[in-house]
Order: sequence, then C-alpha cells, then structure tokens
Amino acid sequence: MGLFSFLFGSKKNGSLDEFLNQDYIILDVRTKNEYETDHIASALHIPINEIKQHIDKVKSHNKPVIVHCQSGVRSAKGASILRKHGIKAVNGGGIASLRKKIS
Repeated sequence: MGLFSFLFGSKKNGSLDEFLNQDYIILDVRTKNEYETDHIASALHIPINEIKQHIDKVKSHNKPVIVHCQSGVRSAKGASILRKHGIKAVNGGGIASLRKKIS
C-alpha cells in the first residue's frame, strides 16, 4: 500500500479534495484534552479509542467523513475503522493542515 493510499484511503473512498466538494462531517479523534484545547467548531468529537462504540452515531449522519487528529496517524486508523464498517471516510490529517484546507 502506497503512502497516499494509507493516508487518504483507496480510490473507492475518494481523496480529501473530493470530500471537500461534498456535504461531509469532520470527525476529531483526538483526546478530550486535545479537543478542549483547540478544535474545529463543526467537528464531531469521538476519541480514537471509543470510535468502534460510536459507529452507529457516525453512520446516522449519512455523510462522508473527514477524520482528523493532531498529526494524521490516529486519523488514518480512524478512517480505516470507519471504512471497514461501510462508512465513506478519508484521513484529513492533522488539525492545522485540515483547517487550512477547509477555510
């Protein structure tokens, strides 16, 4: 698997830029402390270690999901978990780089 595929998912799920042209939700998978320190106002917060327990909550939005964390490592894992549960998800990377892309 190439780095692009690892970071942004398979072609089947699209790229971050493709997601930004759709109606999507942003999922922040950082810890509670990280989220409370700084977060994207519209982001849904589910820490990475709780994501499997909230699959139905994410599915209920019925939208593609851009997952982000601090640097991109946890969000890659989160996006992979969501895709395994049939949710269209992509790794948005770290909060700073994602904030630049969505503003």
